Amino acid sequence: MISLPDPLEPSPLQADLAARFLSPATSALEALLLELRAETDAALATDAPLYGKPYPYGYCLEITLDVMTRLRLRMQQAPQSAGEQAVRAFLLGGGEGRQVWGILRERYFQNAMVLGDLYVDVANDSVDPAKPKVEILPLAESGLTLVETVEDFVRIAEPYWNVRLYANTALPFLAPLFPFLAVNPSGQVRLEARPNHMMRLLAGGGFVQSERWLAEGPEPSADIVQAVREACPPDILALGRVPSREASIRMCRALRAAGVDKAWMDEMWAILERIPVASLHDANARPATGIGEPAIQ
Repeated sequence: MISLPDPLEPSPLQADLAARFLSPATSALEALLLELRAETDAALATDAPLYGKPYPYGYCLEITLDVMTRLRLRMQQAPQSAGEQAVRAFLLGGGEGRQVWGILRERYFQNAMVLGDLYVDVANDSVDPAKPKVEILPLAESGLTLVETVEDFVRIAEPYWNVRLYANTALPFLAPLFPFLAVNPSGQVRLEARPNHMMRLLAGGGFVQSERWLAEGPEPSADIVQAVREACPPDILALGRVPSREASIRMCRALRAAGVDKAWMDEMWAILERIPVASLHDANARPATGIGEPAIQ
């Protein structure tokens, strides 16, 4: 079975370990992370731009995961700096590091690291490239909160991504895990929500939240549904049912009764990865205007 996302708050042990080993060495930790970030930049900066803007804009997940991988590799070697020594002592004492995704300061989504009770953002410039690359704060002062409901997701996603979200009635068999159709002003349509946190939140809760959104969320126009279905490979379309709000809701109930596991979630993700971004054929079939530009930190 799929478990709900872990809570954001650290245990007393993790807070104590961070206070003993990391907080006194914040400057050394920042220097280490900036060094790793430079390696990450060299590896990722030649990638195609995301969201129509150059690196590092929009790369918060890729940067965070790459830096975490490099940090793990450093910890397998003898420490060479004060920052490495501090992290090594923290981990040997039972300290834990993890990647988190949530709402930062009620303005946008952000991926970051949590070390003990420290918020460690190694992609602090992924929304505003003028900002410092690394930010280290006590978690309680960071302004990071987890997405707990579909309403939380919609509230941030629409203005930050500059999209309008609709109920996924186009592909009912994917709707429980990906209940949103996101349409941008250019008429591009993609299924959401893709973050692992959201998939665990929806699946771990038995798709109750997905069902609520699919029942109450705005219904997409026929043009949007047609665009999504025409973008799908034929074998994927053959897996599904006739598109409708009712079919998407029934799928949530069926999966809740049957139960799902990680293998199923991985299978659904693999299917999603094969569905390209769709484009509306009718240039007039666009989301409502008045949706703001992505917020800047």
